Amino acid sequence: MELEKDQVKVNINNSLSPWGIARKKFILNKLAMASLVFLFVVTIFSILAPFITSADITKVNIGEMSLKPSGEHWLGTDKSGRDVWTRLLYGGRISLLVGISCTLFVIMIGTVIGSIAGYFGGIIDQMMMRFTDFVLNFPFLVFVIVLNTILFGKVSGVWVLITTISLLTWGQVARIVRSKILAEKENEYILAAISIGCSPAKVIVKHLLPNVLSTIIVHATLLFATMIVVESGLSYLGFGVPQEVPSWGNMLSSANQPDVLQSKTWIWIPPAVLITLTILSINFIGEGLKDALNPKSRR
Repeated sequence: MELEKDQVKVNINNSLSPWGIARKKFILNKLAMASLVFLFVVTIFSILAPFITSADITKVNIGEMSLKPSGEHWLGTDKSGRDVWTRLLYGGRISLLVGISCTLFVIMIGTVIGSIAGYFGGIIDQMMMRFTDFVLNFPFLVFVIVLNTILFGKVSGVWVLITTISLLTWGQVARIVRSKILAEKENEYILAAISIGCSPAKVIVKHLLPNVLSTIIVHATLLFATMIVVESGLSYLGFGVPQEVPSWGNMLSSANQPDVLQSKTWIWIPPAVLITLTILSINFIGEGLKDALNPKSRR
């Protein structure tokens, strides 16, 4: 009986496409699915923040400074009298926006440069990889401080941060894509496509990238978590999102004050917990995708 069940499972798996098998394996990963649901709920709450709460996120209310959690203020108020629950919802919009935008830009830049370098090789590969090495060795924090100082008040601080992070963190993606392209382009089907006159752009887009897409997807998922950590860390240090813009990192910046850290924990614990759970969820999703897209793994 057990052998028959195993044979049925094998036949079902053989009838599915590789992406169908990956989707099935991912759905069966309970931890990854629970993390996906949590991330979806956090995202929806952040997007619908204006409809969930009507409190002003910037108005300073001296009469309600540092109030403990209550029926009126579920998570209390901060040292400026602003509702922590409201700022937590709106802060999620900025933190997730920075994470998603940086991830998309980094993946696009790194994929383009890595694909071109890996496909053409030779002098083009050497020039692009030396430039990539320069970007990887560039002092990230110094450049963020300089750009924020130069562009402060001229361009939206959020997009300055997104642009700066994206321009300085695509190097690792370019290296990963290049290594995959170098290995993949030696296959017979690529040589056949070149021999019948396919243009380099067509070979890269239609033949090479689909075969390295799984690696890019997994790396993008893990990169998303990294971008949220970077935004939170820079905002905590005062070099990220402008202080008047609510983000989880800006909310954490109040924890560097001893009285808040010790006796007003409701001000910094909610964003800290949400950052931690969000990053863990993204990492679990990434591990689930890595397992699902790995052709050698079996469930």
